[in-house]
Amino acid sequence: MTHLKAASTVLPEVVVIEPRVFGDDRGFFFESFNAVAFEKSTGVSAAFVQDNHSKSSRGVLRGLHYQIQQPQGKLVRVSQGEIYDVAVDIRIGSPTFGRWTGLILSAENKKQLWVPAGYAHGFIVMSATAEVLYKTTDYYAPEYERSIRWDDPHLNIDWPAELLPPTLSTKDASASAFSEAELPKFSR
Repeated sequence: MTHLKAASTVLPEVVVIEPRVFGDDRGFFFESFNAVAFEKSTGVSAAFVQDNHSKSSRGVLRGLHYQIQQPQGKLVRVSQGEIYDVAVDIRIGSPTFGRWTGLILSAENKKQLWVPAGYAHGFIVMSATAEVLYKTTDYYAPEYERSIRWDDPHLNIDWPAELLPPTLSTKDASASAFSEAELPKFSR
């Protein structure tokens, strides 16, 4: 069985995962997901129902996205390029409500980020392009999707300054302030 290294972030339920990589002069191999190893290393039992794949250019910021119903846990990784990935706790009543964590995910470092349901998620592309893959624990439901402003002063996310201002979709450019956001009804 593949062994994974898993470490909590400043938000204890958001976990950084490092797979065991086997490499030589021909290249490398690693299991990007193994349900038994994932649960054993993280303590999280997750049933993934959807895989997503996006490609974006340098300076594109996607997020901060979440769903008010059918909240999605996400296992995020990068297959090409580099991103700065962010998770924000939006669970009302949580001891870490309104706090965020961020880290660099890249094809080179092969790190993954587990973002539990009840968190908003977003990323900005640091390389010329990046391809991001993520598994979700519930289906995409556009009628329930919401977005919080990437530059909300209450959250005060420390995005890489050299990439600002970011390139945003129309939807993300009109995202809600954190204080006015419709947050999910989430129970632990």
